[in-house]
Amino acid sequence: MKESPGVVDLLGVLAYAELSAYARMTEDAAVLAPSLGDRVALSELAVTEYAHFRLLRERLAELGADPAEAMSPFVKALDAWHAQTRPGDWLQALVKTYVGDGIAADFYREAARHLDPSIAKLVDDVLVDEGRSQFAVERVRAGIETEPAAGGRLALWARRLVGEALSQAQQVASARPELALLLVKSVGEGQADISRLFARLTEHHNKRMAAMGL
Repeated sequence: MKESPGVVDLLGVLAYAELSAYARMTEDAAVLAPSLGDRVALSELAVTEYAHFRLLRERLAELGADPAEAMSPFVKALDAWHAQTRPGDWLQALVKTYVGDGIAADFYREAARHLDPSIAKLVDDVLVDEGRSQFAVERVRAGIETEPAAGGRLALWARRLVGEALSQAQQVASARPELALLLVKSVGEGQADISRLFARLTEHHNKRMAAMGL
């Protein structure tokens, strides 16, 4: 059975996001990790991201969609996001993994809120934390304790990540109206509903920043 374009778009952008996260974490583990233990830990998280990608690819095929075609509309925007937010060091990489990926995941969850329960569950399953938060928070906090001046620099970096993420999200929404419609339906038609959505997203972001001590 063919699924609606909005659902295929949501699973397609998620699939490419997971594939990109796998590639990025693998690179960061090899290039930026300061110790073998850190390299192993981030590599394990990367493997989890790839497993999530495979789940999404399989579901797209079950829905009658070609996974590569479903992902292709989002390649340019997500590649641009990663190119514009390439971390310069290990702590920046961790903040990107936690804050940048976190706000994107919040949007995906909102878009899936009122979909078929099996689709909503799949989205929740592939966005599960899997220890990423604890890994990033512990190491960022330790880094700031060692180098207190790093806190201000990382806070600016986190704000840049969010700004770039919102910019790319707007481009995707304008190019893929069916996907944007899922988000609109999830929050209702009124300005108050949209305001509550952004209030929730902001609250989640502020909690992540506080958790890292930023």
